[in-house]
Amino acid sequence: MSRYFPFLFISFSLFIFSKGSAQHKKIDWAFLAKVKWEDRYFPAYDETVWYPDFSKEVLALDSTLVEIEGYIIPVDVESGYYVLSANPFSSCFFCGNAGPESVVELQFADKLSKTFTTDEIVTFKGRLKLNWDDLEHCNYILQGAKPE
Repeated sequence: MSRYFPFLFISFSLFIFSKGSAQHKKIDWAFLAKVKWEDRYFPAYDETVWYPDFSKEVLALDSTLVEIEGYIIPVDVESGYYVLSANPFSSCFFCGNAGPESVVELQFADKLSKTFTTDEIVTFKGRLKLNWDDLEHCNYILQGAKPE
């Protein structure tokens, strides 16, 4: 047996275990609010909508693993479509004073084994995706979302 075996074994083990426990950066709603909005016309919808101008800090986290806590808003329970909100349902972006920066669309890693209830407070981990121009989705998307 080589005298390097213990070193190689430990190095390999650390590599394998670190791959399974990737670090998620904890973010909050104040961080996601670092966005400015401009009106832009979308011909396909014949509508003028808010177009995001994400801050440098937010842009730096595009496609990275993050963790965020918020209020659940079930949009379509049957299809498993939920958003996570900075605010409870009564003050969410479509019925109160908040904006599109105060919600994150949840795209789950696996089929849900449970349903969430309105205003349930949950922490989720996943990969943050910034969305500029797909009007069928939120500006912030958490891909591979898993509840903690």
